[in-house]
Amino acid sequence: MDNSLPPCEKVKTFPCSPGVYIMKDAKGVVIYIGKAKNLRNRASHYFTKAASEDPRTHKLVPLIEEIEYLQAETEVDALLLEARLIKDIQPRFNAALKDGRTFPYLQIRVREEFPRVEFTRSPRRHGVRLYGPFTNPKALKHAILVLQRVFKFRTCGLDIKSEENRWRWFRPCLLHSIRQCTAPCNLRVTREEYRAQIKCLIHVLEGRKKKLIRKMRKDMEAASKELLFEKAARIRDEILSLEKLDNRGDDKKDVQPGAFPIDPKKGLSSLRKILKLSTAPRTVEGIDIAHLGGTETVASLVRFLDGLPFKPGYRKFRIKSVQGIDDFASIREVVFRRFKSQRDSEEIFPDVILIDGGKGQLNAAIDAFKLLGIDPPCLISLAKREEEIFRPGDSEPIRLGRHSPALRLLQYVRDEAHRFAQHYHHVLRHKKLENEIESAFETEMESKDNANPPDK
Repeated sequence: MDNSLPPCEKVKTFPCSPGVYIMKDAKGVVIYIGKAKNLRNRASHYFTKAASEDPRTHKLVPLIEEIEYLQAETEVDALLLEARLIKDIQPRFNAALKDGRTFPYLQIRVREEFPRVEFTRSPRRHGVRLYGPFTNPKALKHAILVLQRVFKFRTCGLDIKSEENRWRWFRPCLLHSIRQCTAPCNLRVTREEYRAQIKCLIHVLEGRKKKLIRKMRKDMEAASKELLFEKAARIRDEILSLEKLDNRGDDKKDVQPGAFPIDPKKGLSSLRKILKLSTAPRTVEGIDIAHLGGTETVASLVRFLDGLPFKPGYRKFRIKSVQGIDDFASIREVVFRRFKSQRDSEEIFPDVILIDGGKGQLNAAIDAFKLLGIDPPCLISLAKREEEIFRPGDSEPIRLGRHSPALRLLQYVRDEAHRFAQHYHHVLRHKKLENEIESAFETEMESKDNANPPDK
């Protein structure tokens, strides 16, 4: 990307694919982050007359001095990436997504005798089928209502057990009266019959909903022919809600940090077993690299003590020996610099060293330790795409369940290292831009002085 182009021209070089665009002011500060189905079309809109006059954007547009983008595979991925960046950076003109709320999930408590179906922002770790995160909470709520009308499952919080006689005398709620629930609370449906309802629901949620939508389309057409236009419109909206169930992330790949609380003690204990350590680790250090197109490459090192961030131990590095994009060489440099000083000062090494990346990044760190003549106590890397843990000498990675306490702790360390690296990168770019503006101003003043010498 040509950084010399003004933003209005630069957006014309953006790809016509999903992603996130990042806007900055004259000081290099991020002022707005947005998502797009088509990056070129969406970002170009901000440089039109309509955007400069729109009450929602007229204050933003004059401040845009730089614009960048990050591509995403799908529109849903772009929305999830946008939310993550906004929470990390907190841009001035982003009103939404700054709070601590997460995107919701659809959760089925499959281990219950009569599984309940829930809309939740705080999903459980075990005993559930989880779908999401969903990018449109309102559409998810509507879809649950539609599905409940079809499959008649319960959404209440009752703890129903068939062996307890009290449920035989329990009065069902209104949903049973309007035929939207089979009333397991009054044992009006057997365990086997109810679980068959849930099995059909799971089939729909896992992509096998074509048959259901075909039936609904026929009902819509029949209602339209009978001039029952309100009924036809309602069925049309219900079909749209079911189709929007596909607008969701992957609960394994798109883990939201705020959705699953971390228990530090459980994480460290689980980490000890998985990494086969003699004792539970107390100190974990995470290392990450940040750059934009190979410029202003920086590295971060974060330290966790007893499973929690220990900010006095954080360190940041400007990469000196690497030109362009080379994450492996950057990792090699920062590991060498970090642990050379520790070796020379005879400090105690961290119990676990976590590198953000896969085998390549891990091997780069191993090379640095070989140059130092150090055998690190425990060195691992965590590859983001499949969340696989790589260890030196092991041909196969360690794969853990998405709710493993050890994996959640490592993700916390990795994500904090990423956040800290990105923050430092933005600070450096801000300083660089300030220096360039100051230098340009001084040059301009000198040229004016030369053109108008003082009278003798």
